[in-house]
Amino acid sequence: MSGTRWLSDDEQRVWREFNAATRMLSAHLEGQLQHDSGMPHTYYEVLVALSEAPGRRLRMSELADARQASRSRLSHAVARLEANGWVRREACPTDKRGAWAVLTDEGFAALEAAAPGHVEAVRESLFDPLTPEQVTALGEISAAIRRRLSPKCAAAVAAEEAREHEGELSKSG
Repeated sequence: MSGTRWLSDDEQRVWREFNAATRMLSAHLEGQLQHDSGMPHTYYEVLVALSEAPGRRLRMSELADARQASRSRLSHAVARLEANGWVRREACPTDKRGAWAVLTDEGFAALEAAAPGHVEAVRESLFDPLTPEQVTALGEISAAIRRRLSPKCAAAVAAEEAREHEGELSKSG
């Protein structure tokens, strides 16, 4: 283990603070959405992505990529959103295997109802404790981390989809 780049005491402290803060923030926002709107954060993010898309529609594959989720996990979330009447799937006329996820008026209304409380929770828990300079630094830090992790996350999602596909093939064969 001579090649291990151990964390310094300062790095260890920062890592633990960052890890605790991000877990607490995620749990707080998840709880707020569940309590106030009856939806998990994952569903909220899907509704947001669709609301911001042209015509409030995205191909399922584009939606999975936007959410950095496997197509299987996204399909499960969309099925639940369909059951709520918030999203509907439409066949893609140019690709028999493709499908569109479309935000319904009911889904947009659910998002509009959930957004004010969620935005307030984000503002109160993330932005209010920070100075404007810290907000700028947080944005720069977050972008740097995303740039480093994006290729690795894309590879991990692709590997998960390949495993799911192999599992489907073994079940059908």
